[in-house]
Amino acid sequence: MKKDKKRKISFNSLKKLYKYIHPYKTSFYIGLVFLLLTGFASLIFPKLVGDLVDGSSSSPDKIDQIAIYLFILFTAQAIFSYFRIVLFVGVAEKALSKLRQDTFNHLIRLPISFFSNSKVGELNSRISADITLLQETFTTTFAEFIRQIIIIIGGIAFLSYISIKLTLFMLAVFPVIIILAVIFGRKIKGYSKKVQKEIAQSNNIVEEALQGIRIVKSFTNEAFENLKYKNKTDEVAKTAIIGGKYRGAFASFIILCVFGSIISVIWFGTKQVHSEGLKMGELFSFVLYTVFIGASVGGMADLYSKIQKAIGASEDLLEIHELSGEDISESENKTKLEGVLEFKEVSFNYEERTNNQVLNNINFNVKKSENIAIVGPSGAGKSTITSLILHFHEVTEGEILIDGKNINDYNINYLRHNIGIVPQDTFLFGGTIKENIEYGKIGSSKDEIIEASKKANAHSFIEEFEDGYNTLVGERGVQLSGGQRQRIAIA
Repeated sequence: MKKDKKRKISFNSLKKLYKYIHPYKTSFYIGLVFLLLTGFASLIFPKLVGDLVDGSSSSPDKIDQIAIYLFILFTAQAIFSYFRIVLFVGVAEKALSKLRQDTFNHLIRLPISFFSNSKVGELNSRISADITLLQETFTTTFAEFIRQIIIIIGGIAFLSYISIKLTLFMLAVFPVIIILAVIFGRKIKGYSKKVQKEIAQSNNIVEEALQGIRIVKSFTNEAFENLKYKNKTDEVAKTAIIGGKYRGAFASFIILCVFGSIISVIWFGTKQVHSEGLKMGELFSFVLYTVFIGASVGGMADLYSKIQKAIGASEDLLEIHELSGEDISESENKTKLEGVLEFKEVSFNYEERTNNQVLNNINFNVKKSENIAIVGPSGAGKSTITSLILHFHEVTEGEILIDGKNINDYNINYLRHNIGIVPQDTFLFGGTIKENIEYGKIGSSKDEIIEASKKANAHSFIEEFEDGYNTLVGERGVQLSGGQRQRIAIA
């Protein structure tokens, strides 16, 4: 049952990925046509070379004619390859750009509970590393995989035309290769998924260490962070090496089979030249087709493992799309909230910590324009109350009323737009001061921005900067003092 589910996930992942290619299907199918033409051109080459060998005993005009055909063939193949690459790259880049946008768009719509249980570095890895892997697959690996299949199937057809006995002799090893491809493919895919996951975890260590670099240095924990990262990257290397051993074993087996087949074909074919009248040119073509097929089968091992890695990456990436996001659609209600707040017998605990009651039977009222302070020891639930007002979490028991209406009945976008917040940990985005102030009300006029900064006692020090409101604050506001960051956050 579990295995069926796994296959289903892979199939569904491919279907979902195709959804992103579908808008560009015309370019994609034209690219496939050029891919078929490229493969077909490759298949004609051994036949012409064989004719050239047989033509060596014919007139010079025949030899010149075949040489011209070969030149035309290579020119056509170069043109076909150019258009195939351009079209596939165009489709892949457009499709993956949309996939990146959809992934990020869905990611920021997920509830706070998701981010509470996830790490930023791992999420970054899914958007960057996994999509980069898919990019390589769509632009190069997929096309090459199809081309190799064309060469294998077409090559076998040409071989059968030349000598059915020789073809059956050469194909005896193929069932073994196919069975091993399936077995090794599953192993490779499993280890590839594990490597991607561990890389994401190592990225998270770097992300946290750099974001908290002041804390790291304050406690002189550089060596500790370095050791933590070393241990995780060692795990990545260990897993990747095991996966590499499977790939190496499969590739070695393929090479052994391929070269063994070529030597056997030359031996058996030479006997047929003497006993059954097989032409020397036909044997030469047969050997070339065998080499082409052998090279394709040998290359399939690496291509197959790359596709398995891409499927693993797509499953991890598309898991994000399966999660339910918040409805943050615009509300038709443009009126402002009065600001009357009531907590009625509210209890709350986090989903992942059901035995730990954060709030227990909380009751209080806040009238319009009333200022209140919530005090208590660290961990008493003060920040949790703020999170519940913003509807970041659902209450376990009781209800929260705003202007006499249950908080669940409000459009989330409308509710949060009517609530101003200055967080304990002041965070600024890495743009200008103007852009950060405007973030609270997108599309604010210059006068509104200045007025807000004056109310927050920020206007005076902003004007002292050389670039004023266009001053860059640096990543997370690091180029400003803590007090300046807080004032801009208030504005």
